[in-house]
Amino acid sequence: MSVHISAKQGEIASVVLMPGDPLRAKYIAEKWLSEPKLVSTTRNVFFYTGKYKDVNITVGASGMGCPSIGIYSYELFKEYGVECIIRIGTAGSYHPNIKLYDIINVDVACSESTFAKYAFDIEGNTIPHQGKAYDVINQTASEKGTSILKGAIHSSDIFYRKSMENPAIVAEHNCLAVEMEAFALFANAKFLGKTASTILTISDVIPTHEQISADAREKSLNPMIELALDAAVNFQKSL
Repeated sequence: MSVHISAKQGEIASVVLMPGDPLRAKYIAEKWLSEPKLVSTTRNVFFYTGKYKDVNITVGASGMGCPSIGIYSYELFKEYGVECIIRIGTAGSYHPNIKLYDIINVDVACSESTFAKYAFDIEGNTIPHQGKAYDVINQTASEKGTSILKGAIHSSDIFYRKSMENPAIVAEHNCLAVEMEAFALFANAKFLGKTASTILTISDVIPTHEQISADAREKSLNPMIELALDAAVNFQKSL
């Protein structure tokens, strides 16, 4: 066991899918994994391990923000020997031409966060995806006929802010959308020599104020979830 994850050694697969919400982890495990086993409930952050297409996969929640995913992903990499984490989450589009339900495979996470600097002396405000999962996701999407976008995103520490103007970092790196976790995940993977990717579904379009309703979110995320699951299988087979 680690400090924040109560699973025993051997109960976490080498590839982990990480939504932010514990209930989304539960939904994924119960809908797609065969014989899912709940292996950790510490702080009500659920981790399940089961099989998808005969491959062991763990699904566990990250919580919200760089500090939270920073803790869980570090312990998974360091204490449980996880090789690859694929974050699956939602994002707000900065561009009116990037629509609700569009899927982004994140190439680079950009952030004003001090997480990487003070944790690992990683300088700069960008960290790319780590390892080959990004390419595996692209190839898997092509095989499935799933349309995806690729590019930089903004990992913000702030959900509510005084100004409605886009932060300067958005124009600096042509960020497609905003979320809150990928930067810390990529920093941990970079420091520990692991693999990490992030796939995002657009849940709201900031310029137009469009958003997916709470009731529609469950099914609207299914294409991203299935892409991540199939990519996880393909990644495992490539090891």
